[in-house]
Amino acid sequence: MASESPPFWWHEPDWRAYCLSPFASLYGAVASHRMRRARREKIALPVLCVGNLTVGGSGKTPVAIALAQAARTMNLTPGFLSRGHGGSFGEPHLVDARHDSARHVGDEPLLLAEHAPVAVTPNRAAGAKLLAGEGCDFVIMDDGFQSARIHIDYALIVLDARYGIGNGFVIPAGPLRAPLVDQLRFVDSVLTVGEGDKADDVVRKTSRAGKAFFQAHVRPRDPARLAGRRFLAFAGIGHPEKFFDSVTAAGGTVALSRSFPDHHFFADDELAEMAGTAEMAGLDLITTAKDAARLLGSTLPQGFAERMTVLGIDAVFELDQTGPRIIADTLGAWRRRRGVA
Repeated sequence: MASESPPFWWHEPDWRAYCLSPFASLYGAVASHRMRRARREKIALPVLCVGNLTVGGSGKTPVAIALAQAARTMNLTPGFLSRGHGGSFGEPHLVDARHDSARHVGDEPLLLAEHAPVAVTPNRAAGAKLLAGEGCDFVIMDDGFQSARIHIDYALIVLDARYGIGNGFVIPAGPLRAPLVDQLRFVDSVLTVGEGDKADDVVRKTSRAGKAFFQAHVRPRDPARLAGRRFLAFAGIGHPEKFFDSVTAAGGTVALSRSFPDHHFFADDELAEMAGTAEMAGLDLITTAKDAARLLGSTLPQGFAERMTVLGIDAVFELDQTGPRIIADTLGAWRRRRGVA
């Protein structure tokens, strides 16, 4: 994950990337072979994959939620399919946002479950069947682009415009999960999120291949709550600095910040330190919705919850028809797969 990955992954290639390139070549060859040769199981429902090319956060989850909302406007009943980071269920499990914890199902599935049914399982075909049993007729797969477990009718790749694909090298020399060219063969369209030019090269390659390109930005929910307030901001996400910038853009002041690895579960001493520091400095606490999901069920220091604000974000497509178009293209590919006009 980005906050756990070496910082050099996200800058121009240097000696470390080149020294690790032999290992990256081996890793990339295995990943590419799996993507090309895997026998992907075809399921009855249309499958839209919202994935990325690299490790680290790119904004997939808000985009998946926005697409579920678009699907509902088209009289579909969407369901989410997720592996669940750190999930502990061996069999396919339908997420219960009221009773499940992030330790059991992962933090992102808890956020998704606020919007549509979520099946968590490494066996994606079995998870899709579970969703079908819940009345879902459209599957949105959060991540899983490289897993090669089930047939994907439409693959949307989400790229953070600020970070792109980093130094362009494959793990462990860089953040790519497989060589770029090999991954782009399986891509139907690319969506960039946010401001920046780091994804421009991928966009050009995608456009030359005749594939669609879309744009989106993130919008904080109810930013008026932050105006004039000073915060100790903390986040355990792929790129914590993006969250800190969002707080500032919404009118808050990040007086102090704490960054943690992606999907981090906070220890008691970490929470106590932040609570004490915020109180001494006269600051409020603020965090992301993902981090708040991991705090559910935790024993928080006295006054922590009362002092804490959760800043949720929404993905907003630059063009209103982006979501419906992606849903329609997925349905078209599914009908062709099924031999239906």
